[in-house]
Amino acid sequence: MRDRSHDLLRVASWRGDPKIALVTTLPGQPSPGRRELERTLETLAARGYEVVLTGALDVAAQRPYLTAGFEAHARLHVLGRPLDDLPPPTERWPLHLARRRDREQVHDVDTAAFSPFWHLGEAGLDDALAATPEARFRVARDDRVVGYAISGCAGRQGYIQRLAVHPERRRAGLGAALVLDGLAWMRRRGADDAVVNTQVDNNAALALYDHLGFRLRGPGLRVLRRALASSAQVLVPGGDA
Repeated sequence: MRDRSHDLLRVASWRGDPKIALVTTLPGQPSPGRRELERTLETLAARGYEVVLTGALDVAAQRPYLTAGFEAHARLHVLGRPLDDLPPPTERWPLHLARRRDREQVHDVDTAAFSPFWHLGEAGLDDALAATPEARFRVARDDRVVGYAISGCAGRQGYIQRLAVHPERRRAGLGAALVLDGLAWMRRRGADDAVVNTQVDNNAALALYDHLGFRLRGPGLRVLRRALASSAQVLVPGGDA
């Protein structure tokens, strides 16, 4: 029987750590079955990995992983709102299309804004930009980048892929400006709905999205984790499950 696991899954080192693997389903592919997962786990153990993390999974996508011995590591809320009645944009913060040379400062903002587990990294930034057929990457600057947002659009569905504001610039309307800019762009591209996910304990982000008209949708998402050997002592920071 042909091994289809490499057709369904992408495997990479998590944050460059040679002991921790990140497994995600390839775009357009169904969730793997238990057999595909078990073959993948055997391959990863042979490569020296000791822990495997998944991307954020909905309830249906979690099932084969849970059957294969994964457990919850972190949880996210999913929120959404229609795009037919947007608040007026704020002009307090001028926003700019991100440039290639902004990336280092974007990563600085990301590192300051999130706990280590949720840092995006260069590969994660590329993934966020490539996750949808159309994407918008905007930054706010004073003497350097102090906030950024990546918005995506796929047909009539819009996505807030990433939002980060430097802690020193919070409570100044910058997060709202970045989100509203993305929502207006989605509507211009023909989307009629927007969704975003965020950590269940990120109270500042949840308050912002609630203020902008987002509401909880469904049971949310989970990142799952599995140790490949009982002796594994690898620590993965930031889990909240």
